Amino acid sequence: MERVPSSATGRPGRTRPSPRSRLRRLFGAGALVSATALLLSGLVAGTAQAADVNNAQNPGFESGLSGWTCSNGSGEAVGSPVHAGSAALKASPSASDTGQCVQTVKVKPNATYTLGAYVQGSYVYLGASGTGTTDVSTWTPGTSGFSQLKTTFTTGANTTSVQVYLHGWYGQPAYYADDVSVLGPDGGGGGGTTPSVPGAPGGLKAGAAAATSVPLSWNPVTNATSYNVYRDGAKVQSVTGASATVTGLTSGTTYSFQVTAVNAAGESPKSAAVSATTTSGGNPGGGGSVPKHAVTGYWQNFDNGATVQTLAQVPAQYDIIAVAFADATTTPGAVSFTLDSAGLKGYTVDQFKADIKAKQAAGKKVVISIGGQNGTVSVADGASATNFADSVYALMRTYGFDGVDIDLENGVNSTYMSQALRSLSAKAGSSLVLTMAPQTIDMQSTSAEYFKTALNVKDILTVVNMQYYNSGSMLGCDGKVYSQGSVDFLTALACIQLQGGLAPSQVGLGLPASTRAAGGGYVAPTVVNNALDCLAKGTNCGSFKPSTTYPALRGAMTWSTNWDATAGNAWSNAVGPHVHALP
Repeated sequence: MERVPSSATGRPGRTRPSPRSRLRRLFGAGALVSATALLLSGLVAGTAQAADVNNAQNPGFESGLSGWTCSNGSGEAVGSPVHAGSAALKASPSASDTGQCVQTVKVKPNATYTLGAYVQGSYVYLGASGTGTTDVSTWTPGTSGFSQLKTTFTTGANTTSVQVYLHGWYGQPAYYADDVSVLGPDGGGGGGTTPSVPGAPGGLKAGAAAATSVPLSWNPVTNATSYNVYRDGAKVQSVTGASATVTGLTSGTTYSFQVTAVNAAGESPKSAAVSATTTSGGNPGGGGSVPKHAVTGYWQNFDNGATVQTLAQVPAQYDIIAVAFADATTTPGAVSFTLDSAGLKGYTVDQFKADIKAKQAAGKKVVISIGGQNGTVSVADGASATNFADSVYALMRTYGFDGVDIDLENGVNSTYMSQALRSLSAKAGSSLVLTMAPQTIDMQSTSAEYFKTALNVKDILTVVNMQYYNSGSMLGCDGKVYSQGSVDFLTALACIQLQGGLAPSQVGLGLPASTRAAGGGYVAPTVVNNALDCLAKGTNCGSFKPSTTYPALRGAMTWSTNWDATAGNAWSNAVGPHVHALP
């Protein structure tokens, strides 16, 4: 089967799960077209014929793994989350295994079948091999809740069975799958008849709109297993219940909403439309008194060979200091923080708190970063979203942090992470500083979960400092492929965020402070400054030049203040004054 390579590894100096380079082969000759076709095929919903049956056995995993074989014991049937019924597949990839689960499905020769499954997780693949003609597969880079993958295949003249498979990707978190369907002529394998396509939902209503969100509700449809929500004709959510809240909206704007009902047979027509207008007064972004142009630096709460610092020793060029990292706890979604006094040469909690206050008195912001070796935090439902918000707010009150940095490299669920951040914002108020540090792969498309999260919380978001390092080659906003370590890589990828809905003040360039701070992608501070000039002023560009300038660009970020200190603070001494002098 075709595998789409993975992207970036995490930052050296800390251990964390992280995708491999996913796109190197994807951008090989002709592969981009193939990958695009795969993505498109996964979005096409076919309609089952009246005589078609679902030839898959145990399609909803209600009988455990009966009929399925999973590599290296990677699969199990679980009771939550599920798309429908009481069970679903959970399969856990490893560093050397994709967590593939396979079923042999009986089919008729010279027949066309529609293959589908509802999946949840990062980099989930669905395919069929041994078709006797052209084997097929489709995939998704990430889903918020269950969403359907679907493709079609035709069997050969002598084909009586095919291998249907699901798998994730190396080193990625567990994925979930449910309601697998192989719709077509009965192959004699014992599959059942497929349900009919559900009717359009009725009774769609909009509740009281807020500045950036609108609650919706509708009447349940009897044979529906999920619902799709559309905003101005574009699908924005998939939910299992008869209600949803659409977030990430612009204040003082009128929107039109519709919903559809979905089951294994397909998607219903859209419901009658309902309009709602968001209230005025939404903030353009969070962050309180963060400077117009700001420098962010990560401060290490551990000794990994870089210079050990107290917060007081972090240079004044840094406007936002991200304390790395909070730790996951046994409570889903919750985090904690413990100062590594022993590793930091006796730095005490009282000194740490006093240094935070001193930095704040000097006009700086100090946030707690969520990520790292012990920070694999999963916010995947309402309860974990509440736990996340409550625990982060508790840390803010205990230590005096100004906000939070989302630096999770093991995937995010945009629905529930957005919910968690909004809950935190409601507790902390308008002064909350909210930063993010996604990998390059996470910001290639507005459909990616990280990008969706940023857009969902745009009105409270301070800055996204994407990591332009430890990355494979990536697409720029002009559709061309760029390699890390160049001014074009920085500007052409930043352009995606700037054109994708983030305000210029919410975009920063994240780079390593020295060659020792990253496995790849280091550029000299002069290159960082050239990229800032190109984006903000249209000068010092490489071969790529944006179609417009972004003088409100927020600035730059580095990993880390400790590695910067190891190199004599060369990065902050060069980039800091340049950022602060931007127009």
